[in-house]
Amino acid sequence: MINKTVEYYNVNANAFSLDTEKLDFSEMQNNFLKFLSKGNYILDFGCGTGRDARYFIEHGMNVDLIDGSWKMCDIAWKNTGIKPKCLLFQEFYEVRKYDGIWACASLLHLFPDELIRVLTNLAISLKKDGLCYISFKYGQFEGIRNNRYFLDMNERKMIQILKKVGLFSILEMYITKDVRKERNEELWLNVFLRRKGNENYDY
Repeated sequence: MINKTVEYYNVNANAFSLDTEKLDFSEMQNNFLKFLSKGNYILDFGCGTGRDARYFIEHGMNVDLIDGSWKMCDIAWKNTGIKPKCLLFQEFYEVRKYDGIWACASLLHLFPDELIRVLTNLAISLKKDGLCYISFKYGQFEGIRNNRYFLDMNERKMIQILKKVGLFSILEMYITKDVRKERNEELWLNVFLRRKGNENYDY
């Protein structure tokens, strides 16, 4: 399933870039930045074409990029001047490296057990009190949609998963409409998390 989803983005990377490159996502990007300081170290986890990473760079942040699709990484490199690491989310592991993690519409392709493991590793990669933003399509659906596996999320499911991870506190959680006009009826769950308890873990 993972390979099929990654291959979907390799095949459709150019079309995906045209569809999303010029979307105005500044409201959410600025909401993320308000929790951080200029010069902080950010990880764009599932960077796609690099749209968001470029915005953060332009606003004075230091950014690492990761994506599972080599084609997306290639486009992001051209758009940002920074070479992304091409690896599956399940392969990621760092320790206390980042002030903030931006995982916009990226974790939604993971199975629930994988999501718990990846969120745990994201928490481990954050410095004390580090920030993490994640977003999911809003709802209860789980399965194949548009040739990809999707795990939709609502507030209750999100809280249950975060309790299993046990390393985050919720700063904000709210629903927004899709910024694409033709998909304005689609809803998204946006969650801002704060890393907690670094001093209690030997990572």
